Amino acid sequence: MRRGAVNLGLLAVGLVWLLPYAWMVVTSFKTLPEIVEAPTAPLPSGLPLDAYQEVMRSLPLGRYLFNTLVMSLLIAALQIAVALPAAYALSKLSFRGRGVAFGLVVATLLIPAQVRFVPVFAMLADVGLANTMTALVLPFGVSAFGTFLLRQALGSVPTQVIEAARMDGASELYIVFGMLPRMIVPSLVAFFMFSFIYHYSDYFWPLVMTADDKVRTLPLGVALLREQGTGVRWHVVMAGNVLLSLPVLGLFAVAQRHLLRAVTSRGL
Repeated sequence: MRRGAVNLGLLAVGLVWLLPYAWMVVTSFKTLPEIVEAPTAPLPSGLPLDAYQEVMRSLPLGRYLFNTLVMSLLIAALQIAVALPAAYALSKLSFRGRGVAFGLVVATLLIPAQVRFVPVFAMLADVGLANTMTALVLPFGVSAFGTFLLRQALGSVPTQVIEAARMDGASELYIVFGMLPRMIVPSLVAFFMFSFIYHYSDYFWPLVMTADDKVRTLPLGVALLREQGTGVRWHVVMAGNVLLSLPVLGLFAVAQRHLLRAVTSRGL
């Protein structure tokens, strides 16, 4: 009975978390007159696809989705490539000032991104990188959070394993990129998910750095669905948000096993 009560409580919490998404999906199948007449109606009168068709007509959806996926994947890959050796050095190498260096890394987490965007934007614009994929990716290539997270994960790896690999002739490069990643897969997947989802849904920086459809991302495109002057077409906006969320939901479905292992492990 106690276990059943716990499961029932968890189910209730899960339903509360799912309610906004379910409401978004339901609204995407309503017509605008339905939303105006009965905005709190729990179900639509039918399942028309007019809102989704309008999204397809209004936006170059394929280009926006491609730009968003490329940007998010490049940022996540670059952050892991930089954070992994940094975390290894801060966790397994002995050198003077290691504690101070780690403290400085953690301290950068306190600086809001909005404080840095003006000088970063000016620097990228001066070298002609505004409105390019490079400008969307490069400022986020280093992640203090990723360095902290992977350092904690590497702390659970026995130092004897690394010393044994060195005695067998393994190079530091192989240890960092060949051996250790296989030992902290859940933490790497978790960090990849955090990074990908954050930048996939980022609105502020792409808004600052893009000027046309060439590198515009999907969150910006969904924001453009708001029709100025005639009111917000909520069914179309919700349909755009449903399409925006599908790749993230698919990625989470594939990686959830590793993500749950990372959350419950000592590494995270």
